[in-house]
Amino acid sequence: FDRLRYVEIKHGRIAQLAFLGQIVTRAGIHLDGNIDYAGHSFDSYPNGLAAINGPDAIPGAGFGQIFAFIGALELGVMKDIEGTGNEFVGDFRNGAIDFGWDTFDEETQLSKRAIELNNGRAAMMGILGLMVHEELGGTLPVVGDM
Repeated sequence: FDRLRYVEIKHGRIAQLAFLGQIVTRAGIHLDGNIDYAGHSFDSYPNGLAAINGPDAIPGAGFGQIFAFIGALELGVMKDIEGTGNEFVGDFRNGAIDFGWDTFDEETQLSKRAIELNNGRAAMMGILGLMVHEELGGTLPVVGDM
């Protein structure tokens, strides 16, 4: 059960980032500056799946860099290291980072863990819905044209 919960929490965290990224970029908020030395700006690439697959997609080398960065995070940073004081499955503090977690009582900690789990489940459904609607086309109330 611990392995399944670990995977659910990790997928939920990734889905929360993906959903937020989808909403923010579709709202027109992009990083300033250029993405490469050729002078392409961050907002010159399309949003959503079109940024990965399409005529104006991110070049293969750029996608490779993103993939390598995520791999480095997965292998080097986001690990559940045994014996470093991790209290529960998905606790990646590894004895190094504590943003006040230890100041909460046990009931509050359980509540916050449940909230994160439920938000992750909602984000997984949300990003899946956004991807389906993007493929179908049309307009969504908050997101706009897909």
